[in-house]
Amino acid sequence: MLREIYLAGGCYWGAEKFLGSLQGVIATEVGFANGFVEKPSYETVKHTETGHAETVHVTYEDSILPLETLLELFYNIIDPTSVNQQGEDIGTQYRTGIYTLTDADLAAARASLDKLQEKYTKPVAVECRPLDCFYTAEEYHQKYLDKNPGGYCHVSLGMIRKAASWKPGDPTDLN
Repeated sequence: MLREIYLAGGCYWGAEKFLGSLQGVIATEVGFANGFVEKPSYETVKHTETGHAETVHVTYEDSILPLETLLELFYNIIDPTSVNQQGEDIGTQYRTGIYTLTDADLAAARASLDKLQEKYTKPVAVECRPLDCFYTAEEYHQKYLDKNPGGYCHVSLGMIRKAASWKPGDPTDLN
């Protein structure tokens, strides 16, 4: 069954490339989630406070890639204890988050974060809440690293290659 989740992992270029490389992910789309400005542009989000997080809308096949597994793989590309920063990207738009469409997915995400917290002494700072809104980013941001292979992102090419070679049943810790 096809399912949807919205994942904020800092710069959305690398997060999209990583997530889109996973077996079971059907489609990705980058945009802005859970802010208070309607239809923001990238420039607006980058230069003013909009409340939006750079986010990847992920459509995935749950029978191949269950939500719990998808989230565990996602944790490989973020520092879950960092607040409003991933890599060199700093600001509220770079916060980490899991935004859900259903109560069941929200409960599963919260349980996943509780399990993740057991690995850290610092508090996990991943926002977890229902999706309030999502606005698709401009076309030039979609599949950005495919169009601009040398583009900067905190997600390493090595991690993207690991995502592409990951198969269901493999360990989810790619580090």
